[in-house]
Amino acid sequence: MKNFIYTLLFISTFVLSANIDIRMVNAGVDGQVMVFDPPFVKISKGDSVTFLPTDMLHNSESIPSLSPANGTSWKGEMNEKITVTFDQEGVYIYQCTPHIALGMIGVIQVGAGANLADIKKSLSNLESKIFVNKERVGQYLSMVN
Repeated sequence: MKNFIYTLLFISTFVLSANIDIRMVNAGVDGQVMVFDPPFVKISKGDSVTFLPTDMLHNSESIPSLSPANGTSWKGEMNEKITVTFDQEGVYIYQCTPHIALGMIGVIQVGAGANLADIKKSLSNLESKIFVNKERVGQYLSMVN
């Protein structure tokens, strides 16, 4: 009986998990340039995000100082489709490394955004790297609930 329960829990983890696609594009549907589309997603613990290299010369890379302690980190190569599974709740900010100066960032909220206050205290290093579209940081973080 115990093995049966463990098997059900294992299977339900995969059956109930979702995957969200985020496109890496030169121009979004709203006309903004160098964006992740969508730039903000809210998922549940155990869900995955797939970054799709829709336009060339983009990547997706986590920013460990702007993620939960012990949270998932990743570093996709240029033009690489990469799938990341999130097992730690919190807010994750990520970037397109070659286009960070243009404000190409995104935010993933996994479950409750418990680390949002810590993220806001640690934004100065990120903001110093962005020369255009600095307002995106605040806009995307305002969606966390």
